[in-house]
Amino acid sequence: MDADPTMPGRRELKRRQTRLALITAALRLVDERGADRVTTDEISAAAEVSPRTFFNYFATKEDALVGDPLADCGAPVLPAGRPLLEALLAALAPAFEQIQRDRDLWLLRMRVIAANPQLLPLLIAAASAAEQRLSAAVAAHDGLAPDHPRPAVVSAVANAAVRVALIRWAEAGDARPLIEHAREAFAILHDLKES
Repeated sequence: MDADPTMPGRRELKRRQTRLALITAALRLVDERGADRVTTDEISAAAEVSPRTFFNYFATKEDALVGDPLADCGAPVLPAGRPLLEALLAALAPAFEQIQRDRDLWLLRMRVIAANPQLLPLLIAAASAAEQRLSAAVAAHDGLAPDHPRPAVVSAVANAAVRVALIRWAEAGDARPLIEHAREAFAILHDLKES
C-alpha cells in the first residue's frame, strides 16, 4: 500500500511536534512570569529539548512567542472560478480549522502578546509576511501582476477582517467556531462592496 503523499512523513511530524512543544513551553512560561523573566534555556528544558534544538527552530525567544504559528498550513491557494471573497474564505479555511483545534494555545498566545506589548513589532512583521503571501494568491486568482495594487489592498482588508474575527472568537468563548466569525466578517466586506 502506497503512502498518502499529502500526509507528512515521520520526520516532518516529529519536527512539527518539537516546534509546537517549544512554542507551547515559551507561551506558558512567559504567561506565568513575563517575557523578561524567561530564558531560552528554560524554554528548552520545559519542552524537553536541548538549547541547540531550540535555536534550530527559532532565532530568539520572541520568535517562539510570535513566529508564524500557521506555518504548517502552507501558502494560501485561492480556488479558481469562485468569487474572490468566497475563494479567500476557502483558502483560509485550513488556517481557521487549525486555530480552532489549537484554541487554548491561541488564546494563550493572544494573552501573552497583550501582556507583553514589546512583542507587537514582531507580530506586525509576521502579519505582514502572511499578508504578502495572501496578496500573491489574490494576484494569481485574479490574473493580475504581482505589483498591481488590488491584491495588496484585498489582502490588507482580508487580514483586518480575520483579525476582527479572531478577537470576536476569543471574546465569545466556545459559543461559535472561528469560521463563523470569519464568514460574518467577510459578509460585511461583501456588503461594503455592494453599497
